[in-house]
Amino acid sequence: MTQATETTGKLARPRLQIALDTTDMPSALRPLNQAISQVDVIECGTILIIAEGLKAVREIRALYPDKTILADVRIAEAGALIARNCFEAGANWVSVVAGASLTTVEQVVKVADEFGGEVQIELGEDYDADKARKWKELGAKHVIVHRSRDAEVAGTLKWGPNDVERIKELHDMGFTVTVTGGVNVKDIPFFKGAPVGVIISGRGIVKAEDPLAAATELKNTINEVWPE
Repeated sequence: MTQATETTGKLARPRLQIALDTTDMPSALRPLNQAISQVDVIECGTILIIAEGLKAVREIRALYPDKTILADVRIAEAGALIARNCFEAGANWVSVVAGASLTTVEQVVKVADEFGGEVQIELGEDYDADKARKWKELGAKHVIVHRSRDAEVAGTLKWGPNDVERIKELHDMGFTVTVTGGVNVKDIPFFKGAPVGVIISGRGIVKAEDPLAAATELKNTINEVWPE
């Protein structure tokens, strides 16, 4: 795998986000509770919220009042209503799909501002820089760059130079850029020199025999690649 070209200037160290995409609370809480000392952001994943509702956010907020929590509800419409429910449940961030209308993004940002929350746009395979600039103008603060889980399983998708260029471009627009899609300790050095803000690990921690050890290895690798 070709390494990313280093950018000039000192880069902030990415945060580590755990993605909880289990189908019930016990199977989410077991690895979370074990790995929490190494985790910066807790993602209540789409699958978990579909299975358990926003009680997943409420319960995790009660357990970890000082952690950043993402409600990964992937808003496509009814933005104000869904966002309000998420923030009232205790989320700090909510996700919006890239295909949502600009009106929907604007509604979600308006509600986020009421709660001191933030909005994350999840990019699809198609990338429109002009639309991304409009999201930033509307007040969205985060974007997610990912490789597809299906393509990853099929072995047909790898991180490459185009991904790094996209990360740099979005960072230059003012976004915090999250990378996801089966990211493991072998992938992380590829991003050396790239302005990555958050690295997500789901199965790598949740399905690990020792979630704390897995999260610690990821965090140590992040610290090595982005020394402060």
